[in-house]
Amino acid sequence: MCGMALSARNQFPGKVVSVRGGAVMSEVTIDIGGGHQIVSLISTSSVKRLKLKKGSAAVAVIKATEVIVSTQSSAANEK
Repeated sequence: MCGMALSARNQFPGKVVSVRGGAVMSEVTIDIGGGHQIVSLISTSSVKRLKLKKGSAAVAVIKATEVIVSTQSSAANEK
């Protein structure tokens, strides 16, 4: 990578294992080791600009202000 410093602390280096392209959005799966993968939807133009393909080195950077978690049983309790 280019070695750019980021304020986001959740950075997971890995290798692209698949890119499923679409007209506007593409699904990129990155193997970050330990049996873990991160799947991200990014614009197809970004896939092209970053030249992402299977086997490419990549870093998944996660910067989120919230995480929403639900289960089927909790959704049923709201009805």
